[in-house]
Amino acid sequence: MGKSKKQNRAEDKPTMKRREFDKLVKPLHGELVAMQEWVKSSGAKIVIVFEGRDTAGKGGVIKELTSRVSPRVFRVVALPTPTPREKSQMYVQRYVSHLPAAGEVVIFDRSWYNRAGVERVMGFCSDEEAKKFLLTAPTFERAMVDSGITLLKYWLEVDAEEQTLRLQSRIDDPRKYWKLSDLDLKSYSRWYDYSRARDEMFRQTDTAWAPWFVAHTNDKKRGRLNVISHILDQIPYEPLKQPDVTLPKRQKPGDYEEPAYLPREIPEPY
Repeated sequence: MGKSKKQNRAEDKPTMKRREFDKLVKPLHGELVAMQEWVKSSGAKIVIVFEGRDTAGKGGVIKELTSRVSPRVFRVVALPTPTPREKSQMYVQRYVSHLPAAGEVVIFDRSWYNRAGVERVMGFCSDEEAKKFLLTAPTFERAMVDSGITLLKYWLEVDAEEQTLRLQSRIDDPRKYWKLSDLDLKSYSRWYDYSRARDEMFRQTDTAWAPWFVAHTNDKKRGRLNVISHILDQIPYEPLKQPDVTLPKRQKPGDYEEPAYLPREIPEPY
C-alpha cells in the first residue's frame, strides 16, 4: 500500500527540539539577510500574505522571518478593525496604501482575505459581499503583479486537536492569556464553517499569478523552517558577498577619566 499524503507531512515526524531548530534556522537567517540586500539593491517589491486558522502560528512565523533583518526593509502590517470611514471605502482601499515601494518587503499578518474568512464566517459582511470579493480579488492581485510586485500567499494549517491544545494553553498560561479573544472562542465552535470558507477561497483565488501555498504547522518549529525556506526559494536573490571589514584603531584616552559613578544605575538582581 502506498503512503498517504498525510504520512509525508512534517507534523508526522517527531516534534522538533529547540536545539535542532536553532541550528537549522541560523543559515536561513543569513539567507534572509542576503535576500534583504538584494531587495534593496535591485529595487524589488515583495508582498507576503499570511492567513490561516486561529492559533496556526502566523505570529511566530512572522517573528522568526523578521528577527534578523531590518524593519526598514521588512515591514509588518497588521491592520486593526476598520474605522467607520474605512468601512465606507472600497474594500481593498485601506490595504493599497501599505503596498511596497521599491526595495521593500511588506508582510501582511492577515490581509484583504479577512473578507473571505473571518468576516464571512462571523457575519461581519454579507454573503453577497464575500462572493463579490472572491470574484474581484484575482483582478486586484493581477494588478499588483503587473505593477512589478512579487506576491506570495501562505495559508497556515493546524488540525482540530492541535488548535484545541493551543487555545487551552492560552486559557491556562497567564503569559498567553492576552492572546485569547472573545472572537477566538466564537470562531472555535465554527471549525467547518471556516473549512468551507477556506475551500471556496482557494477555488476562487488560487491563480497562476498569485497561487496559494499551504504550510502545515502542527509542529511550529518545522512549520517556520518550511515557510522561510520556501520564501527564499521563490525570490531570485543573489548570494551575499561577505565584505572584508577591519575594525579601525580606537583613539587613545588622552585626558579623559572615567567618572566615579553613573547617574541612576539600575539594580542588578541577576
